[in-house]
Amino acid sequence: MVNQYETVFIMTPVLSEEQMKETVKKFRDYLTEKGAEIILEDNWGMRKLAYPIQKKSTGFYHLIEFRAEGNIIRDYEVAFKRDERILRFLTVKLDKHAVAYNEKKRRKAKEEKAEA
Repeated sequence: MVNQYETVFIMTPVLSEEQMKETVKKFRDYLTEKGAEIILEDNWGMRKLAYPIQKKSTGFYHLIEFRAEGNIIRDYEVAFKRDERILRFLTVKLDKHAVAYNEKKRRKAKEEKAEA
């Protein structure tokens, strides 16, 4: 069964711009190879962490919203755990209310962009 998911991951701040893009591409490509449909990708940039992780106080945040079969999530998360460039990650299955909220938010942003 195809569900909608959202993954936010934090990359170590010592990465160069190129290394950061390469890391994001790795996880995006993993999803597309497994047949997932990427709905939204958003780079939140460098942010301060709430508490130090591996003695780092900042990190690059990135969000990927996608539709996929539930059985690929376990392997997807293992790939995050094996990558030393990733400080933290969280994958959440979105319920119908969260999906509707995200679609409404995207529609509103698109309308505001068109007006500007």
